[in-house]
Amino acid sequence: MEFAELLKARQSVRQYAETPVEEEKLEQLIEAVRLSPSASNSQPWKLVVVDDPELRAAVAKATFSTAFAFNKFSLGAPVIVVFCVEKAGLVTQIGGFLKKRPFYLIDIGIAAAHFCLQAAELGLGTCMLGWFDEKRIQRLLGIPRATRIGLLVTLGYAAAGDRLREKTRKQTGFISRFNRY
Repeated sequence: MEFAELLKARQSVRQYAETPVEEEKLEQLIEAVRLSPSASNSQPWKLVVVDDPELRAAVAKATFSTAFAFNKFSLGAPVIVVFCVEKAGLVTQIGGFLKKRPFYLIDIGIAAAHFCLQAAELGLGTCMLGWFDEKRIQRLLGIPRATRIGLLVTLGYAAAGDRLREKTRKQTGFISRFNRY
C-alpha cells in the first residue's frame, strides 16, 4: 500500500468483529512502536497488550461511565493496548523542563501513530482513547502508581458495517503557512 493510501485507510474504528488478532500481527505492531522515534532516543513507553477477555472487559469499562458513554464501543474491541509512559532519560527530562515541553507526550503520540498506521496496513482497525479512569486501569493491570498512562488504543478487525468513511478535514490553506505565520 502506498503511504498516501495508508493515510486515507486509517480511521477510528468503533465497531469490531469478534475475530481475534493474530499473535504475529501483535508482534508487528509492537515492533512498529519499538522503531518509533523519540526525543534523545529515550523510548519512554511500555505497552500492555490486553487480550484476556475478562481483563479486557474490565479495562474497557474503565473508559466510560453512565455520564460519559462515548467510549462504550471499547467493550467490543478484541484487544486494548495501554501506552504507559516510562521515565525518559536525564537529558530528555532536563530538556523538557527547560523548554517547558513534555517530550514524553510527544513521543507517546508518535509511537501511537506508528502503531495505528501499522495496524491499518495489516488490515486492522484502531481507535485512540484519551478518556479513561487511569487509577482503575493501573490497579487492574498492576501498573505502578508512579507510571502514567498516556493513552489507550482499541484494536481489532472492523465489523462488516464499519466501512471506510471519507475524511472531513480542514483545507490545507487553513492549517499551513510558508515562511510566516
